[in-house]
Amino acid sequence: MRVDVDIWLRGEHVAVTRPIADAVPEPGLWTDDDVRTVLEGMLAAMYRLKHPDQEPGPIALRGLSWIVNPFDEGGVLIAIEISMGAAVAGPFVIDKAALEAMITRVLSGTIPASSATVH
Repeated sequence: MRVDVDIWLRGEHVAVTRPIADAVPEPGLWTDDDVRTVLEGMLAAMYRLKHPDQEPGPIALRGLSWIVNPFDEGGVLIAIEISMGAAVAGPFVIDKAALEAMITRVLSGTIPASSATVH
């Protein structure tokens, strides 16, 4: 499944949409690893937009604000915010509470790969 992310960088006046390169199954089949892929993809897309000539390094899933919100037309959205800006992905057809539980588990178990992280 292709996941598009709407990104707004601080200091910019418009948001842009970027795809996440990694493929994930349909949201109803997601595992914690799939949720990790989506979150890391959202952060990497933000980094690439801010630094178009650089590839992101390791990504640490810490220090970010997140929420899962219902979407008016069905499904839910994942929204994250960091000092660089904000990103929203979705809508995804998945139970809101189940997705929130997966995100909570993924974020609580993350150990940064190195000190040279994207976030």
